[in-house]
Amino acid sequence: MPRKGPVSYDTELAQAGVRLIFVAIVSSYTVLLYRYSLMEPGPVWKALALYAALLVLAMIIRCDVMRRPGNRPWRRMLTMLNDYTGITLTLVNGGQLMLPIYAILVWVTIGYGLRYGFGYLLRATLMALLSLILTACMSEYWQSQPYLVATLLLTALMAPAYLHTLLKRAREAAEAEQAANRAKSQFLAQASHDLRQPVHSISLFTACLRDSDLGAEQRRLVENIDKSLHSVARLFRSILDMYSLDSGKVVPRMETLEMRPLLQQLIQQNAEATRWAGVEIRLHCPPLHVCADPALLTTMLQNLLSNALKYAPGKPVLIACRRRGQGLAIEVYDRGRGIAVGHLDSIFNEFYRVRQERDRDVDGMGLGLAIVRRLGTLMDLRVSMRSVEGRGTRAMIDGLQRVEAPSASRSTHAGSAQAPRMLDGLRVCLIEDDQNVLLATATLLRKWGCEVATFDALPDASMHFDLVVTDFDLGTEVSGADCIRHLRRHSGREVPAIIMTGHDVRRVQEQVGDGNTPILSKPVQPAELRSLLVALKLKLKAA
Repeated sequence: MPRKGPVSYDTELAQAGVRLIFVAIVSSYTVLLYRYSLMEPGPVWKALALYAALLVLAMIIRCDVMRRPGNRPWRRMLTMLNDYTGITLTLVNGGQLMLPIYAILVWVTIGYGLRYGFGYLLRATLMALLSLILTACMSEYWQSQPYLVATLLLTALMAPAYLHTLLKRAREAAEAEQAANRAKSQFLAQASHDLRQPVHSISLFTACLRDSDLGAEQRRLVENIDKSLHSVARLFRSILDMYSLDSGKVVPRMETLEMRPLLQQLIQQNAEATRWAGVEIRLHCPPLHVCADPALLTTMLQNLLSNALKYAPGKPVLIACRRRGQGLAIEVYDRGRGIAVGHLDSIFNEFYRVRQERDRDVDGMGLGLAIVRRLGTLMDLRVSMRSVEGRGTRAMIDGLQRVEAPSASRSTHAGSAQAPRMLDGLRVCLIEDDQNVLLATATLLRKWGCEVATFDALPDASMHFDLVVTDFDLGTEVSGADCIRHLRRHSGREVPAIIMTGHDVRRVQEQVGDGNTPILSKPVQPAELRSLLVALKLKLKAA
């Protein structure tokens, strides 16, 4: 489907510019004919007067396109009439000397079809044929050359017909490709969602096991399960991020962010992965605020940090914020083996992975850096990578705009280290339609000291709850958002809530319509859930 707006404006403006160039070319050609005595002065002056009029009309049309951009069919028809009238009068006035102008007639006809589609190609073809017929009727030279006229008429008809066939095939191929991309994206989204549920429940059951009285061997096995699940969770998030980008659903929502708490939270969420990789993360970030989308920026940093943990295990990693004029750059340094120069131009391509002979297997699909680059483009940020083999790699996000700190800035994140006893007595309404996930989540919450009431649809509003933890998709009858509104309406207060989902977080946020309700993407890390529960309970105490 043709795009409208700025693209149409640019196309018409380009056409107006080409029209001016053609008038200049034909004028120069006529002057050359006169210069070499190939054309009489009378026809030359007639031609130059015609070109002057055409030039004025072309400039008027160009000014109108600039003043009133957009799709205006009447203007296109007027320009078409202007073009073919000028070509017809030029051919009649110049006779055989102006036969080369026929090439411009074919160019103009094909140009209308390429710019505006089949409807305009058909109109332009009919006008071209009419132009040639009128020329043959009004010019003695053309009347004396019937075979030439027939040849030009056939060419003016066959060239657009062939172009139409090519355009139709190209359109069908593009539509087939778009349908295949939509099917691929839908498959990836659905597969990601359906697989997230069991992985999510396994992750929660594993957390329950970890808190049990296990021997050393059992703890080692649970640790290995956790590592594998962490890798799977990263893959799912990459697939869903790529699906969201391909579908065009990602729109930046810029707001003022304090960088240090955001980076501290990122490090905290990766505490387990950091421990498994044997990495110490160091943070250097002065108290600075920037304007950015927090979710998109966090995803970018998460992918860069995950790469550093994967490719530089056992080595320290530095996350640093650097002032650059009025802007800010975030840099992630590692001391891994580095990347060869020959790979640096390709590492931001989808599914590209740096592999060398006898490399050990590293999990991932090669989507992380591609996602980082595309998210950076959405926020007008520059993403670059510099690496020295044997010494390490520096990934940088540049172009963040520094802003003044808001009048009241406070951190809403609590450390998870306090969580085990901080949640004692917290009354949780847990809503989940998948029985495995419901059992796993309830078991884990009770181990943390919560009092849990479980439901698979609308909860009992007569009960008193401190907060709600709900899945978003609960079958065809209700959603998690409906359950939250149900409890709040009957309790007469804004019950705090957490939503967990296997779908695109942005889409869920739009449907929930409440920017204060945290939304976690499945599979949820137990530490992430626990930290959020602690933060909400602290808010309840402070209220």
